[in-house]
Amino acid sequence: MRDRRRSADRSVSPEDEISPGGSRPPGEDPEARARALCLRMLTHSPRTRAQLERALLRREFPQETVESVLGTFGDAGLIDDAAFANAWVTSRHHGRGLSRRALARELRTRGVEEDTVRDAVAHLSDEDEAAAARELARRRLEMSRGKDRDTRIRRALGVLARKGYSSGLAYRVVREELEREGVEVELDDPEL
Repeated sequence: MRDRRRSADRSVSPEDEISPGGSRPPGEDPEARARALCLRMLTHSPRTRAQLERALLRREFPQETVESVLGTFGDAGLIDDAAFANAWVTSRHHGRGLSRRALARELRTRGVEEDTVRDAVAHLSDEDEAAAARELARRRLEMSRGKDRDTRIRRALGVLARKGYSSGLAYRVVREELEREGVEVELDDPEL
């Protein structure tokens, strides 16, 4: 009996009454909630405008609230899709060895506009892409030493394909890396 009274006497904070679906206690400012949500998301990791918009709409914030909050954040420099795209390309290319094609696909899935995607991946030259592909091929071939030649080739080509490199570039760098090791190989460029 005593425990029931204690639980009934507890006051409920306004945060406890907010459901994730967008309903809120009377008088609570939806823009304040939307700003708080965006700030939490941006604190966790950089986001594109489209990602934030999807998150707010999924939580059923009114469209005018979403536009207002995202406009304010954009004006303040907290949302900058071009800076996001440039940082994404640099990080993922150098860290994961992704090709321009794979990077462009990732940016598009995050809602970055096509012009911004093109500008961001244009910072990578053909030489940058070839160097990254060569490094990936070298690492894969080193890991597969002791295996038969065809297995080594297949694995190296597979890793380059998964990273988004064209078959012509993949065949060329694998052939060059095998020749560097002293392995004679006839790999015809499939794009010819």
